[in-house]
Amino acid sequence: MRTCSGIRADGGRCKAQPMRNSQYCLNHDPNRVEENRRRSSKGGKRGGRGRPVSELTRLGARLEELADKVLSGEVDRGDAAVAGQLLGTSRACLRDVLSATEEQLREQVEELEAIAEEQRMQDRERGIKRGWGGAR
Repeated sequence: MRTCSGIRADGGRCKAQPMRNSQYCLNHDPNRVEENRRRSSKGGKRGGRGRPVSELTRLGARLEELADKVLSGEVDRGDAAVAGQLLGTSRACLRDVLSATEEQLREQVEELEAIAEEQRMQDRERGIKRGWGGAR
């Protein structure tokens, strides 16, 4: 089986299978440098998996606490209205983050689907059938 002609960051040869009609894998293909740079720049910029959900939960708890304090007379209604607006703005920002994350995930799924389709085409050309257990 052929292997990629690319050199890894540690100086060793890449052991990945090259793409069809190329001597490079997806990560080392010189024609995909900008795409790879864009993909890798996303790393580390996203929050943890549960961060938006836990933040929404925290905001909900603060809103409930604020409502309870207004009803008990501990917090003035005017102050509570302003605080509620600020908490609502935080919630809207989180919603925007989740929407952007959803878009990024869609892009990643599309990239993975394209890679999988390319792999299927390569497999068909070689006469390989893949199931859950890998190549047969």
